[in-house]
Amino acid sequence: MNRTEMLKGLQEENREWERFLDQIDPADMEKPGVCGHWSIKDIISHLTGWRRRTVARLVAARHGETNTVPPWPAHLQTDDEINAWIYEKDRSLSLRQVLDESQQVFQQLLAAFEALPDAVYADPERYLPWMEGQPLTAGEFFAHFHEEHKPQIRAWLAQAGKKFSE
Repeated sequence: MNRTEMLKGLQEENREWERFLDQIDPADMEKPGVCGHWSIKDIISHLTGWRRRTVARLVAARHGETNTVPPWPAHLQTDDEINAWIYEKDRSLSLRQVLDESQQVFQQLLAAFEALPDAVYADPERYLPWMEGQPLTAGEFFAHFHEEHKPQIRAWLAQAGKKFSE
């Protein structure tokens, strides 16, 4: 995948994300119980928190580095610990703040991909070892949402009797 394809793919994924969120009543976004005790707002914060790490990794790759400092305290090691930290950090934010932050971090992601040298696109396994051999595609950076959280949100909305289209 080259830079142009990646940027186009990321923008399309983001448009799909926005269309998905636009179908959800804002009042429903703050109701708990979608994923454990998390609300849709909490899921958005969760995805944004992990995306921050991706941005940091891409910025490092631009400079030929592979090690980055995560955006959470270094002593947190497991996904559950990190997810709990992100939840606690962001739970008092308003829905508008969470949505705005999500878009800001997505713009940072686009900028990070745009700034990558061509060598990274030519040999992602060498420059992006944290991807562990996964393909360098836009969909890969939205896979967790599509595979885990989108079905959870859709099921929760259906259980609440909310109409939803694809």
